[in-house]
Amino acid sequence: MSNKSVGYAMLLLIVGNLIAVFSDALIKTLGDGVAVFQFVFFRQLTAVIILLPFCAKSSLPELTSGLKWHALRAHIWLFGAVFMVFAINSMPLATANAIFYAAPLIMLPLAFVFFREKLSKQSVLTGVIGFIGVLVVIRPTHIDWAAISALVVALTLAGNNLLIRKLPTHQTVAQTLLLTNLVGMPASFGLALWEGEAWNWAPLLTAAGSSFFILIYAATCVVAYRSVESNKIASAEYSGLLGAVLVGIVWFGEMPEIEMLIGAALIILPLLLLAKVEQKQKRARKKEVQDVVEMSLESDFSLATDPTVER
Repeated sequence: MSNKSVGYAMLLLIVGNLIAVFSDALIKTLGDGVAVFQFVFFRQLTAVIILLPFCAKSSLPELTSGLKWHALRAHIWLFGAVFMVFAINSMPLATANAIFYAAPLIMLPLAFVFFREKLSKQSVLTGVIGFIGVLVVIRPTHIDWAAISALVVALTLAGNNLLIRKLPTHQTVAQTLLLTNLVGMPASFGLALWEGEAWNWAPLLTAAGSSFFILIYAATCVVAYRSVESNKIASAEYSGLLGAVLVGIVWFGEMPEIEMLIGAALIILPLLLLAKVEQKQKRARKKEVQDVVEMSLESDFSLATDPTVER
């Protein structure tokens, strides 16, 4: 873990999630007729092209370090990307994103089980209230394939973010993202061939734009989750829902209902409260350390000036 603050890590995630909404919006412009596996392959291909200049001077040992973890993340990411395309094209943008943001809540028990992270009452409460907000937004009266796909995306996002902790810390963000896409390309190419659709290069530019925005989001996740325990900042992922609402209104004319606004409030307000609590606790710990140091110095000074103490 680095010394970056909780507030800094949360700010990174907020910015990253707001930017990621534009990636989802570009995917939604494709409509239902897109060849899904082919498009996912195009996303990975364009991502590799974007990242290669930033990794041109990387040595082979640098790129092969922790390869098994990169391979695991790559195929989880690929799995989630396929379901993401289906979910985004099958429901309103804000609704799909609301389900995606179940990922922070999923991360809490996963972090506890696999990384033995201690869960504070505040982080658990924030996650639970946030998830209630998600339920208010989607009002699940029945489960369809679109909702199931969105939940699969949430699960893959949670797993990918937690696995960042297993990656070599000496690798740059660009190297990490390059490997995530490069290692998964054989599988995505094979799926595109298995799909059997005629190759259509028209969506390539859309794939490039989607890759660009999602790479920024992925980069913020790598930096943030390497810096701070995930349970302290995972709720910042919810912030992108506001961006999804706004983009849905402006770009696709998807007007949110009152339930959407109530749910968004339940998601965002606990996030702000958690940030305030963490900041207060950090100040208290800092003051406690200072008090201990001051008491120690005073004790040393008293011993040094006491004439009855033998030297």
